[in-house]
Amino acid sequence: MGKPGAFLDIDRVTHELRPVEERSRDFDPLYVELDDDARRAQASRCMMCGVAFCQMGASFGKARPSGCPLHNLIPEWNELVYRGRWDEAAERLSLTSPMPEFTSRVCPALCEAACNLGSVDGQPTTATAGAPFPAGSKRRGPPFAHS
Repeated sequence: MGKPGAFLDIDRVTHELRPVEERSRDFDPLYVELDDDARRAQASRCMMCGVAFCQMGASFGKARPSGCPLHNLIPEWNELVYRGRWDEAAERLSLTSPMPEFTSRVCPALCEAACNLGSVDGQPTTATAGAPFPAGSKRRGPPFAHS
């Protein structure tokens, strides 16, 4: 389970948008991604909740779905990212998402909105921090939540 208590010591960090002047002149990704160490630190913040609403993907009436509609196994994925086991993390995502390189680009990160940690301190685990996988892994491109 990640690093016990990491959410107490490590603040939430997300990737940042590139400046408008820069990104409006090319077709490169909109975001400046975190380096591998920062990705692993963010993944360590996952609490591996007993009831992981982040991967639930259920709709409550007319409300938007709560959690990942693809039912990505987010706590397991975060554990693999935290451990630096990038190939296994890519494989884990492939179980529930046939095209993580695509879905990650359009994902609204509903898992982060459903994260139990967000209801505790207002800073949910940054699922989007794992993207993209580093060079040498089996998959390239962001895994799911652009999370």
